[in-house]
Amino acid sequence: MSSIKAIAIRNRPRVAMQAVDSARVTVAGGILGDFRGSQRGRQVTILSESAWRQACAEIDTDLPWTVRRANLLVDDVEFDESYVGKTVRIGDVELVVTAETDPCSRMDAQRQGLTAALTPAWRGGVCCNVVKPGDINIGDSVEFA
Repeated sequence: MSSIKAIAIRNRPRVAMQAVDSARVTVAGGILGDFRGSQRGRQVTILSESAWRQACAEIDTDLPWTVRRANLLVDDVEFDESYVGKTVRIGDVELVVTAETDPCSRMDAQRQGLTAALTPAWRGGVCCNVVKPGDINIGDSVEFA
């Protein structure tokens, strides 16, 4: 079973991610305080810690995970196409995986080669919609069903 290693939000485009210890997740707004939360299909994004490390190793660097601009960092998971449609349970919160989070050119603005390093094997993470609201905290268990 996975767990939340970190949580981050940003209140508008092109600003740095802000790390938080806990967050409220709503059906209408995703993670409160995150500007993308109302965007259906991409309310919450999840990044695998091991995939992030693989991408950084490929470009011979050690970047903070927030450079990826995802909301949740989780351990013990390797995403692939079989995750689309799965339910993600974090305490009372339920999300559904909608798609792969495709890396964009903004990644290369952070570190040249990062876009390409995130492209294979779903290293960029997954996008989710909120099905059931609640609160999440660093350390919470994450179950994919």
